[in-house]
This record gives sequence, structure tokens and C-alpha cells, in this order.
Amino acid sequence: MGVMLVHYLCTVILCGASNGFFVVSHTSRLNPIEFSAIRGPPMETKPDYEAIVGPLGRAVDNFFLDLFRQKLEENVGFGTNETGYAAIIDLTSKLNARYSDRKEIQRRAQKTLIDLFPSWLPGSYAVLFSKPLPKFSARMNAWATWWAGTWLMGECEINDITADGGEPGPAQGLLVKRCRFLEEAGCASVCVNSCKIPTQNFFLQEMGLPLTMEPNYETFECQFSFGKTPTPETELDAIGTPCLMRCPTAGALRELHSKSPNDSEVTSQCHLM
Repeated sequence: MGVMLVHYLCTVILCGASNGFFVVSHTSRLNPIEFSAIRGPPMETKPDYEAIVGPLGRAVDNFFLDLFRQKLEENVGFGTNETGYAAIIDLTSKLNARYSDRKEIQRRAQKTLIDLFPSWLPGSYAVLFSKPLPKFSARMNAWATWWAGTWLMGECEINDITADGGEPGPAQGLLVKRCRFLEEAGCASVCVNSCKIPTQNFFLQEMGLPLTMEPNYETFECQFSFGKTPTPETELDAIGTPCLMRCPTAGALRELHSKSPNDSEVTSQCHLM
């Protein structure tokens, strides 16, 4: 226990020093996960995300951004004074800071995705495409995610994956080369609870299509594999991902989200709020 405590304190100091501040909680307790900070890709190689335009053009990208912001505000329950992409990051950060129960964050993020579509579409898609034509549906969604998601994630490319049962999945994958959302949020907890898990749940539960998302926190790549069901091992790995050295909360959100919603102990408010 003493070794874990020293390791935890060193991680918090390292994260705080890299961001120019420290987060102090008088009621902090040791998380069950042993932390070691991840450096991530070099900041000097960060792409000019504003210059990256999706396949459908900048006007369509802006439409998707505005629609996503509107639905996110509705499900988060408050607005933001930020504009453009910064508004998405601000709303997401506040969502993660407001709720200690990661399941509530995931639920609200998933509801945001649901609200982007006509109410009849996801269920109909599952019946008409996902169940009778799973491979075609997987390829269709890989391409659709590239068309509609480049503004959110950055540069992407269609690739081949290994689907359920070890089956080859040609053009059923989408590789995000360096995720803009993860880079701008700077937080692994935000990535897992606001993007990875709710997106996987949306495709499986609403669209009837399995999806596994595998973010790489060293490179900020993210592999989407449509037609591949997440395993308990991959999900535990995601939840146990160490904090990023550039995390704007110096690990505070991870501690906040590791608490049980029924825990009577009070946790300090994340500084983003």
C-alpha cells in the first residue's frame, strides 16, 4: 500500500507540474487503479486541425458541428459562451466535471448521439441493414463515420480489420490518425466516458451493429472496428488507462469518476467547474 501511495502522489505531482498547477482534495482517497502518466504525442507535431476538412466540405462540417453542439447542450443541461470546436470541448468538460457517476456521463453522451438522428432511423436501420447485412452495414458505417466525423476527430482513413469470430473485415475499419477530440480534451477519462463507451453502446444498442473503439494514448490514434464486439478485457483496459501528463485536471476527473454514486464521502469539485 505504501508503494502505491508513493506512486500515486508522484503521478499527481508530475501531472500538476506539467500543467502549471496542482489539484488538492482534503477528502482524496487512493484509487484502486495504479497510475502512471502517459506523455502522449509531441505537442510540436500537433496538426492544424482547423485546416482539416471532411470529405463533404467545410459547410457540411460546420453543419454537423452546430447540430452536435445543439444536441449536446440539450443533454448536458446548460450552454457555453465558447464558439466553434471549443464549445464542444467546454460542454464535454463540464459534463464530466458535473457528474461523479460515469454511467450518467455515458448515458447523456449516448443520448446526444441518438438525438442526432430521426427517432425512427436507428431501429429501422438495425432491422433493415445490420441484422440481415452485417458486413455491408459495417462497411457503410465506417464510410459514414469518415464522412460525418472528420470535423470531430481529425484526419481518418478506411482500413481492414478482424471482425467477430476472427473473420476478415475488409473496409470495416476507420483509423483516426490523431484524434482531435482526445487532443483538445487532454483527458483519458473524458475520452472513455464521453466518446468510446457511449459510441460503442449507441451502435450496438440502437443500430444493432457491434463496434470496438481502441484509442492509443501514446499516439492519439483510434481504431474503429465495425462488426467487432468489445470484450471485457478491452473495456477493463480502457477504464484502467493511466492519466495523460497534459491532463487539464491533473487526474481529478479520474478520481471523481472512480467513486461509487452511493458513496457518502464527499469529493472535491473538479477545477473546470
